[in-house]
Amino acid sequence: MSTEIVPHTQPSLPSELGSEPILAAIDVGTNSIHMVVVRIRPDLPAFDIIGTEKATVRLGDRDPATGELTEAAMERALQALQRCQAIAAARGATQIVAVATSAVREAPNGRQFLDRVIHEVGLEVDLISGPEEARRIYLGVLSGMDFQQRHHAIIDIGGGSTELILGAGQEPLCLTSTKVGAVRLTQEFIHTDPISPSEYTVLQAYVRGMVERAVDEVKAALPPSTPLRLIGTSGTIQALAALHAHQSQGGLPTTFNGYSLALSDLQQLVQQLRRMPFAERQTLPELSERRAEIIVAGAIVLQETMQMLGCDQITICERALREGLIVDWMLSHGLIEDKLRYQGSVRQRSVYNQARKFRVDVSHGEQIARLALSLFDQLQGYLHQWGEGERQLLWAAAILHNCGHHIDHSSHHKHSYYLIRHGGLLGYNETEIELIANLARYHRKSLPKKKHENFRTLPTKEQRRLVEQLSAILRAAVALDRRQVGAIASLHCRYLAPQRQLLLQLHPARSGEDCALELWSFDYNRHALEAAFAINVAAELVPQPLSTV
Repeated sequence: MSTEIVPHTQPSLPSELGSEPILAAIDVGTNSIHMVVVRIRPDLPAFDIIGTEKATVRLGDRDPATGELTEAAMERALQALQRCQAIAAARGATQIVAVATSAVREAPNGRQFLDRVIHEVGLEVDLISGPEEARRIYLGVLSGMDFQQRHHAIIDIGGGSTELILGAGQEPLCLTSTKVGAVRLTQEFIHTDPISPSEYTVLQAYVRGMVERAVDEVKAALPPSTPLRLIGTSGTIQALAALHAHQSQGGLPTTFNGYSLALSDLQQLVQQLRRMPFAERQTLPELSERRAEIIVAGAIVLQETMQMLGCDQITICERALREGLIVDWMLSHGLIEDKLRYQGSVRQRSVYNQARKFRVDVSHGEQIARLALSLFDQLQGYLHQWGEGERQLLWAAAILHNCGHHIDHSSHHKHSYYLIRHGGLLGYNETEIELIANLARYHRKSLPKKKHENFRTLPTKEQRRLVEQLSAILRAAVALDRRQVGAIASLHCRYLAPQRQLLLQLHPARSGEDCALELWSFDYNRHALEAAFAINVAAELVPQPLSTV
């Protein structure tokens, strides 16, 4: 199936919110209070994250005798919420949506605490159920990852509960919330340092018993013989991924969106962490003091759940509940009419959002994309064997190839590489973002060379070949829109295999136009196609489409 370039229409937005409202979302969790501040882009529809805040308040450290939130924990939370409110106001937020989860949900004085938040902070916080928390986590993940209509389980390990969700990009098929969380389990089961073998065994068994029902619900909702992919969100899982990346790669990836962790690697991490005393875990480069305290329990929850689901790998998503609050707000305000359409265009929406951020001429980018994809499609099976995934990378690079102009015209292709590489594209993993950035980097000037660090450090020979071939296609498309006026309406390819010769038949958009500059520009740049595919290339202008390859 081909990637269509979907035009974006402007939805209606209540006038009092402004054309691009700024919204803050706050998650009052068991371990921490998190806030994200976003600028809503109704025309895409999408949102840009413009600010974040986190405070470790440990609401889950409840009175062991009564189960109530302690005065000290409530004071920490009230002060953190006041800071969040001030930061949101400074960022220009006109509205704040806030929810409280497990710790407040279960505490006998949870409602009293929320009343104090209203009276002392002036902020209304909604108390949501476990399934509702799971639903909004699902929305947050949908905003950042492309499910491609395949079934995915999502696991979110919080301080007080673990949410397990099943969906394929449409309505969720299963929403569960279980009272096993990293803070709760640490308090109730870990009393030795490092954790003793007997406590470890008891904790493993308890987790399996508690999670079993949720796992069974997910399996029951999964159609027979359907492969299951697993996505992990939030602090515990990202911390484990960071530890793995640091140990296996010597550093952290630019983004954890799309980062994969194998069950076998997780099991090694669990064995390593369980043998470390707390003081030694604190020295690990990716763990804060509080995370080092609760990481063993959280890692056991992930390990046991993966084993019970039969998943040998988990993929990280950086979006979760907070972003789900934003999506839910957009849905309630009519900015997203169809969640499936929203999910189905995660990549497109993110690319268009980046184009807007960097003031790209989108109409020119779309013309380049049409020409590049036409070349890609017609040469497929003859000069290359790349598939739909690579086609999508080419489309993204075509839309964004000129974004480097946002920094400076001189060497803008190099600036495009940097902006794409570090711009936070959603729906792509780190390798895919690196490939898109490389394709844009080579749309002009030098061809890919091993002396270029960005090209040399691509991990595989196949990826380097992809950049060589698809950047040549992109370069040809850019040349064919030299005046950026859409002079070439379409193109058709004739490939003479015995002579290894490719003839491009170009059809002008306006009758009688000679397209001299486009022909000259293509001739000047054809060497990239010739080098990438070991062929001879020529182009001619013809008034009517002829037969394709």
